[in-house]
Amino acid sequence: MTAAPSEPLPDYDWLYSRTRSGRARGPDGARALLDLLVSHGLVSHGLGSPETHFESIRVIGTNGKGSTCAMLEAGLLAAGVRVGRFTSPHLHAYEERIRVNGVNLAPARTRAFIGWAKIHAPDAAFFDLTLALACQVFAEDGVEVAVMEAGVGGISDATQTLSNVLAVALTNADLDHTGVLGSTVRQIARDKAGAALPGVPLLTTAAGEALDTVREVAGEVGAPLLTPQTHPELFALPHAPRLEGAHQHANAALAVATLRTLGHSAGVEAALNARHPVRLERLKVDGKTVLLDGAHNPHATRALALAVSRADVLLFGNLARKDTPATLAPLLPLTGVRVFTATGDLATPAQELAIRFGGVACPDPAQALAHALALTPVGGTLLVTGSLYLAAGVRAQLDRI
Repeated sequence: MTAAPSEPLPDYDWLYSRTRSGRARGPDGARALLDLLVSHGLVSHGLGSPETHFESIRVIGTNGKGSTCAMLEAGLLAAGVRVGRFTSPHLHAYEERIRVNGVNLAPARTRAFIGWAKIHAPDAAFFDLTLALACQVFAEDGVEVAVMEAGVGGISDATQTLSNVLAVALTNADLDHTGVLGSTVRQIARDKAGAALPGVPLLTTAAGEALDTVREVAGEVGAPLLTPQTHPELFALPHAPRLEGAHQHANAALAVATLRTLGHSAGVEAALNARHPVRLERLKVDGKTVLLDGAHNPHATRALALAVSRADVLLFGNLARKDTPATLAPLLPLTGVRVFTATGDLATPAQELAIRFGGVACPDPAQALAHALALTPVGGTLLVTGSLYLAAGVRAQLDRI
């Protein structure tokens, strides 16, 4: 008996090559794509643009968006809601970015969408294309509430085109993507808080000058602002979340408060028990602990250093566009044994990192992991961080061991 031929893979290379190439950010590109889907009849039922078929929760912030989205998805599922989830980046497969009821998108649907986009939207940007595909899928699959993670910013993000927004959940605002959002915390917070809508709850666990700015924007827009200070009962946690680290308490408080605000308190326990890969994820290899975390900016590595306190070996690699000295500064005191690597052409060269910060350079991530594990004593801890791409790559390697 002959095995059935496998279906051809989507043309991911074409999709990943759709960069913005200096084009302005914002909702216009996504809006044009959604309108194009309607004009081509690609939403299989009903009238109107695909994003009008479901309600959404926008999740915005410098760090913690992915964890908050995972907790919101788990909570909504437990509350009996048919839920969609749109997040980025993916760790192992593109289809992780678009989920319905906890299940990743089928590659066949990605393939069909890319085939259409090659002909009708060849110049569209990657994020806009992925957002449009998510909206199409959520409309066709009868999603009731979609958890929608912003890419970069708030008012300047493609997700600003979404309608039927039930709530805006803003995790925090700190220095990252300064070339796009601004050079100060206040500028970045103003862009992120710009997602606020009149009469729509704006929930945040931001603090300090970021919170001051969010409060100003909420007042200007007329968005009800809910914080742990103004509504402590909403943000109170019955117990610690499953995800480790003090920073996850803030993410959990935001997710729980959002669920309660929207009438889904039944999902609180499931939200607190949610898992999310490479967020202080612990794996065991030959009697050694490997901690995987996607921290990739100073705000995230400060939180990571508070959660870990020490490690025997650090394996680090990051993107060259990031503020490497500030990102590494909280991690350097954890250990003097450091292995530096590079993940792709856009990474900071490993040799440059090793010379500047002290350590061994292993440009190939697989060799870097092998060397870092060899340096880690039995019973010891290897911390892998600096990039979600590095953490995901190491996770895939360890799965094969």
